[in-house]
Amino acid sequence: MAGPAPSERAEELRALISHHDERYHLLDSPEITDAEYDALKRELVTIETEHPELATVDSPTLAVGAAPSGLFTEVRHEVPMMSLDNAQTEAELRSWADRLVRLAPELELATLRFSCEPKVDGVAMSLTYAGGRFVQAATRGNGVVGEDVTDNVATVPSVPETVAAEAAPFPERLLIRGEIYMPTAAFAGLNERQLAAGAKVFANPRNSAAGSLRQKDPKVTAARPLAFWAYQLGGGEPEPGVGEGADGWAPATQTDALAQLRRGGFPVSPDATTVVGIDAVVTRCRELEEHRHDLPYEIDGVVVKVDDLDLHRRLGQTSRAPRWAIAFKFAPEERATRLLDIEVSIGRTGRATPFARLAPVFVGGSTVQLATLHNEDQVALKNVRPNDMVLVRKAGDVIPEVVGPMLDHPDAPKRRRGPWKFPTVCPSCGGPLVRLPGESDTYCTNIDCPAQRIQRIVHFAARAGMDIEGMGEQRVVQLVRAGLIDDPSDLYRLEAPVLVALEGMGELSAANLLGAIEASKRQPLSRLLVALGIRHVGPTVARALATGFSTLDDLRSASQEALAAVEGVGAVIADSVVGFLANPANQLVLDRLVAAGLNTEQPWAAGAGAPAAPDQTLSGRSVVVTGTLDGYTREEAEAAIVARGGKAPGSVSKSTFAIVVGASPGTAKLTRAERLGVPIVDGDGFDRLLATGELPDA
Repeated sequence: MAGPAPSERAEELRALISHHDERYHLLDSPEITDAEYDALKRELVTIETEHPELATVDSPTLAVGAAPSGLFTEVRHEVPMMSLDNAQTEAELRSWADRLVRLAPELELATLRFSCEPKVDGVAMSLTYAGGRFVQAATRGNGVVGEDVTDNVATVPSVPETVAAEAAPFPERLLIRGEIYMPTAAFAGLNERQLAAGAKVFANPRNSAAGSLRQKDPKVTAARPLAFWAYQLGGGEPEPGVGEGADGWAPATQTDALAQLRRGGFPVSPDATTVVGIDAVVTRCRELEEHRHDLPYEIDGVVVKVDDLDLHRRLGQTSRAPRWAIAFKFAPEERATRLLDIEVSIGRTGRATPFARLAPVFVGGSTVQLATLHNEDQVALKNVRPNDMVLVRKAGDVIPEVVGPMLDHPDAPKRRRGPWKFPTVCPSCGGPLVRLPGESDTYCTNIDCPAQRIQRIVHFAARAGMDIEGMGEQRVVQLVRAGLIDDPSDLYRLEAPVLVALEGMGELSAANLLGAIEASKRQPLSRLLVALGIRHVGPTVARALATGFSTLDDLRSASQEALAAVEGVGAVIADSVVGFLANPANQLVLDRLVAAGLNTEQPWAAGAGAPAAPDQTLSGRSVVVTGTLDGYTREEAEAAIVARGGKAPGSVSKSTFAIVVGASPGTAKLTRAERLGVPIVDGDGFDRLLATGELPDA
């Protein structure tokens, strides 16, 4: 069947986009995801491009933001706040760069400088300073007229009351453009407090930031953990009196402008960088996309700007967007889809976790069909039900989760089903599911439950444990059902002939799997402790225990008091370890693992080939390891740091003493270390750092 005529579809799209603009910009209550909105707008752009006669002067493709809501006093911007054109693929990004050359043929893309700045997912804001003092804050609005939210923005701690004296002299009137946002950690804390109070849970940091700014009472805004990044002086082309007329406040480049903002006391993202050439722009965009979740704030793309401000003036702008800048948008991490059913999975401890079975949806770079719902209380609080349209979020490698129902979504059912009820019997063994008083989790109490047995083996073989490549959940299920394994120790009794006989397992696959199993025997004691699945024992605690006791034998014979005395362990974890090691079934598995030849020592721990008590050369210092070091696995390097009194966190911060960089290091960690001025130690300097605690050039 033929679709609607282009004219009819264009009219329909304009109505839809205008409606969703109002929901997003004015009501802070979007009905559809950003990705769905972008798709509508791109479809309208395509129609208007292919059929110019259908383009209208009031088309939403030409609009910036939305009209003021009427909740606050209107403010006319001295310099318009423009929107940005978007690129969603590398090809579109390069096409934008090619257009720059067509506008200015003398440009060389290979040598042109660009400013690449994280596109913070917040609320655009224009700040005005008069005589060096903060006097007004206005939202973008429709780009020409915004709303006066001065009293609310004045409560944001990172918005300076005055321009720093170091940046003097400054113009009488100074415009600063930036973004009000909510840091991810602060957002998580806010939602925890909302949950505890039985109040509304916010869908994402952007909506919570926008809602916080739309409060009539500034005290409510002040109670919300908002922050501010500055990213631009004036409107990109300052007019007399709003950013010119004083040294430093009429910079030649965007890089200089950001530096001047820092001198003025305005917070600027430390992740903004200047690169040379369009190839470097593409590389930087991919780096930020890959490491977006290493940042303490949410971003949904990268804003790429020509660095030369004189070129800004020459390249000009369209009716809604500058030609010298573009927003490279990341793949969407939130999408709407239908919740087909809610089911329950049984973990290795017997915990019953509800999960959503979804209509397939592409989100966060992959197709998602399952998403977690955490526990019974979360299902009730989120009020999601089978057949609902729901918002699904997938952030990097994090397990996808259902954020909540989208009751106003165009495809939402007109009549919802009744509330979902937690089952009372285990879907794997048929035993009872029990929720203990005072706990939020529900458990299958049958220790012989097949699902628990499978998940214990999956956990043992996982990357954080023994890291047995090819031993995923499907393979474990196949081996258990074939009667070849019953507990983790059985993995080390597998032989090629029985594996080759399995469906889908050839000789090469069997050889690779057996090779991975054999290689896992060399993992350090700390990895074995993680793999065993002892309650409360994650990688950090496992390293502390393995370093403190050096061998499995010493650990098995340690008292509760001795275990609790290890830094970072304490009485609760010690009780858990003692209880696990005292269990006869666990003792039998451990004996079998030892007999199979697994390593039961911790490198660089007392009694495991190192001095009995290594000098505490790194006491209290944080040392981050990235890349591959000669002579060390990652775990061995981190254990060596911990053995000398140091800490080996997974991320770089201002308190990091040094970063040890091997081959193929993590780009985000190294870049952040360089920006924060953290000393960099190469592989050759690592041994000296361990021995003396001194940096190579010290």
